[in-house]
Amino acid sequence: MIEVLFGDSEAASMKAAKNTVVTGKVNGPTSVWTAGKKTPPEKPFTFTGWVEGTAEEVVCLGFNLDIGDIKKTVDSQYRKELIFSLFVRYEYGRFAETEEELKQVADVYINELRRLKKFLKDGEALRIWYSDAPYSICGFYSLCHMLLKYENEVHAVRLPEYVERENVIISYSNWGNVAAEEFAGFLPFEKTLTGDEVRMYAGLWSRLVEDNSPLRAVINGKVVGVPEDFYDFLILKRLTGAPVKEARLIGDILGCYRLGVGDWWYANRIDYHIQQGNIRVAEDSENKYARLICLAG
Repeated sequence: MIEVLFGDSEAASMKAAKNTVVTGKVNGPTSVWTAGKKTPPEKPFTFTGWVEGTAEEVVCLGFNLDIGDIKKTVDSQYRKELIFSLFVRYEYGRFAETEEELKQVADVYINELRRLKKFLKDGEALRIWYSDAPYSICGFYSLCHMLLKYENEVHAVRLPEYVERENVIISYSNWGNVAAEEFAGFLPFEKTLTGDEVRMYAGLWSRLVEDNSPLRAVINGKVVGVPEDFYDFLILKRLTGAPVKEARLIGDILGCYRLGVGDWWYANRIDYHIQQGNIRVAEDSENKYARLICLAG
C-alpha cells in the first residue's frame, strides 16, 4: 500500500510508522527502535501499533497548493520559486545547508510525484492521508484530479475532528501533529473511494483552479478561494503599541486558531505589513522570529 501525504513532517512520521516498532515512552518523546533490533527498552508501553510496509512506500506531495496560482503545473518554475520563497527567510537551513540546495527543495516533491506515477503505472493501491488543513485538502483534491487517468484502488483516511483516548479528547489540526506510533490508530477511519467520489473531488479541484484566487481557505468545511490578506486580521488584532517578540505573536495565533496555516505564512504577511508601514520593528534581530514588533503609529 502506497501512503500519500502532503507535508514533510507528517510524511516523516509515516515513514517512521512503516519502518519502526514503538517500544517506550517516558514523559517525553517516543522511543522507537528500528525493526530488526533485538534490544528494546526495558519498559514497553501499550501503543497503537505501526503501519505495515516500508518507508519507501511513503510519498510526500508538499506543493502547498492552498497558496498561489494553481493554473500553473506543480512542476512549473513558478511553483518552485513559490516554495523557495516560503522557506528561504524563515526556515533557512531546515532542509539544506546552502541557498542553492534550498532552491532544490521543490525538486524533491517533483521527484516524489514521479515516484507516485510509477507506483500507479505498476498498479499499486494508494492510501491518501488528508485533513481539513488547506494545504492538505487542496493536495487531496488535486491528487484526485490526477487519478482520473488511472484505475488503481484508492483508499483515504481523513483526519477526524477529534479522537478519545483514555477518557481524554484529543484534537489535531493536521497530520503533522500526529506522532508516528499513533498513525495505525487512525486506520479504522480508512475508506475505499469509489470512482464517483474520485470524480467528485476532482471536480472540486477544477472549480478551485478556475477561480484561481491567491489563497485557498477552509470555511464552514468548504474550500474557498480567498484574497491574500484573508488571515491578516489575526495578526493585526493581536498587535498593540507595545513591542512583542514575533515568535510569541505567531505562536499565540497558531495556538488560538487551528486553521492549518503554517507559521511561515504569518511571518511572510508580517514582512508585508512592515514594508507597508502598518507594523514597526521596535528591535531588530538577525533571526526575524526573535525581533520585537508592534503596530506603527
